[in-house]
Amino acid sequence: MKALVYTGTQELVYRDEPNPIEVSGESILKIHASGICGSDMHAYHGHDERRIPPLILGHEVSGEVQNGKFKGKDVVLNPLITCGKCEYCTSGREHLCPHRIILGMNKPIERQGVFAEFVSTPDTNIYEIPDGLDKNEAPVAEPTAVSLHAVLIGEQSLKKPLSECKILIQGGGAIGLLCGLILSKIKNCKNIILSDPNKLRLNECSKYLDAKYVAPDHNEIESNKFDIVFDTVGLEISRQQAIEVVKPGGSIIHIGLTQPAGTFNFRKMTLQEVTVIGTYCYTNKDFEQTLSILANKEIGSLDWIEFRDLKNGGDAFKQIHDGTCVAPKIILIP
Repeated sequence: MKALVYTGTQELVYRDEPNPIEVSGESILKIHASGICGSDMHAYHGHDERRIPPLILGHEVSGEVQNGKFKGKDVVLNPLITCGKCEYCTSGREHLCPHRIILGMNKPIERQGVFAEFVSTPDTNIYEIPDGLDKNEAPVAEPTAVSLHAVLIGEQSLKKPLSECKILIQGGGAIGLLCGLILSKIKNCKNIILSDPNKLRLNECSKYLDAKYVAPDHNEIESNKFDIVFDTVGLEISRQQAIEVVKPGGSIIHIGLTQPAGTFNFRKMTLQEVTVIGTYCYTNKDFEQTLSILANKEIGSLDWIEFRDLKNGGDAFKQIHDGTCVAPKIILIP
């Protein structure tokens, strides 16, 4: 099969790779479409110890099952593979499974990713694409589930209705836009600011989400102003801003993974009882709810997705890296 292989820092090669082999309890998918995630970009930059080259990256995917009980079905994958037996898996919090792995990683266990023509996946991670959801748009289910989970845990942390909150979303990528769409169209939030240094990206997001769009240093982002902040960037500077601008008693939902450490105003967090919640993925229930949301068009048009050929995926990564990519999400087609 052809695959886009991560071979070194900022290096991707489109080349022949062995087809996946049939394994009991798993199915092989002929891939329809696969999305580029921020975590794939972290690997591309050489900043992810869980993704070591050479490796086929990617975990947001739809495809047609080639074997087994789902043969011939168009499906979307939940790429989060868990043990199914631990205290988290048996209590509906399987996303916290200590043995969790994801497609497109090789640490601690190798699972080749989906920037390819075929991929193998456990049958338990397969969901049929519902009516109303285009098979090439279906890979966006995974980042939508991430965003839905972040909004839900943020909502649970607050002492007043989410719809009454002043909200800051840091970052206009797919997760930032999806958080905003869920907040606006499903949670009925009217007071949303989305910040990003890329004006072209802000302009693109503004076509789909009713919010105020500003640069990160805009005077609208004031100290102690926001009931809840969604940091989808994960830089030291974005965390510093988040704790500066969140209100006493407010919440910061930290989703971004760009920088793992840095200074942070723990004094304010402590004195003003600020809740800080880290979130990385989602539960099976979140994923199922997401498929319903997308099939029923609850967050509106997905025209903000840009489609590229898999063979040109290296150029897409470079444009995301350079900041010249306008689309919040690029999906690759084999």
